[in-house]
Amino acid sequence: MSTQEQKLSAVQAPAAAASAPPQQPNRRVLVVAAIVALAALATGGRMWYRSHYYVETDNAYVAGHVHPVSSRIAGVVTKVLIDDNQLVKEGDVIAELDPFDQGVKVEQIQAQIASAQQQVLQADAQIAQVQAQASAAAAQVAQSEAQLVRAKQDAERFGQLYNSQMKAVSKAELDAAVATRASATADVAARKDSATAAKAQIASARSAREVLNAQIGVLQVQLKDARQQLAYNKILAPVSGRIGKRSIEVGQRVQPGQSLTAIVQENVWLTANFKETQLAELKKGQPVHVSVDALPGRELMGTVDSFSPASGAQFALLPADNATGNFTKIVQRVPVKITFKPEDVKALNGRLVPGMSAIAEVSLKSDAAH
Repeated sequence: MSTQEQKLSAVQAPAAAASAPPQQPNRRVLVVAAIVALAALATGGRMWYRSHYYVETDNAYVAGHVHPVSSRIAGVVTKVLIDDNQLVKEGDVIAELDPFDQGVKVEQIQAQIASAQQQVLQADAQIAQVQAQASAAAAQVAQSEAQLVRAKQDAERFGQLYNSQMKAVSKAELDAAVATRASATADVAARKDSATAAKAQIASARSAREVLNAQIGVLQVQLKDARQQLAYNKILAPVSGRIGKRSIEVGQRVQPGQSLTAIVQENVWLTANFKETQLAELKKGQPVHVSVDALPGRELMGTVDSFSPASGAQFALLPADNATGNFTKIVQRVPVKITFKPEDVKALNGRLVPGMSAIAEVSLKSDAAH
């Protein structure tokens, strides 16, 4: 090719390139971009929807009634009738203590009651004896009063027969009649004093009997308490549930109030700690979707039951003092109780236990019971 032709080709090449149609973009790139855009749109839409119609927290834990079991009296364990994680019913015997000490105390009080009852019988006999003495004293008073009447009559008669005009009796006989009257008067007074003393002895004996009866009443109360203490040698299950944290063994000496084991009841619930900014639209009765970490892939349905009367910080051992100069505002959390259906909990066959972590998601769009 000549030099002129080469120059002409060089001039025509850019013009041809400029007039050529633009290259179309890769179809695969367009599809990927469309998928990414749709995914972003769907994700954004889902986030917007959930932020408006759902409230969620992962600060949630399964809770339940955990009843500590302890002994009411001190003693040595002779039998243990439970095993770890065993199901028990209310009233079942968990363990037994040595009943010897309480049995001896019951027998001692029974002996004291029997002794006091014998003393009451003696007091009754003494009262009967004193009453007989009082009756005899009353009869003697009547006899001495009759003798006094006769002595007065004799003294009066002798006084009429011996005066300045008439000396029908001697002066000695008159003096003897007067002396007899005086003696009879003194005897009546003595007999009355004896009768009064006999009546006082009756009152004293009756008072002693009442004291003995009161002592018997006190001893009977003590006997009742001693028998109750004897019954406490059998440690019973306060509720139905499953045994946990067993720490009792045969031969162990226990003290009153010492924790021996715990019984966990089957009815459990969820305590979800929501932020205070999430509580505005929460209402009692709203449905809750619960995911328990220990049960992956299994979603439970719950219901908002109640709200705590204070935030969790208020129940802390050392509540924060917000009146200090270094105050920093922190979003507080308020415990919310979420209950499950009993049949759902029962279907898990004891796999849902207090202390498990969970995620709670409350549906705000559902109607709630006000």
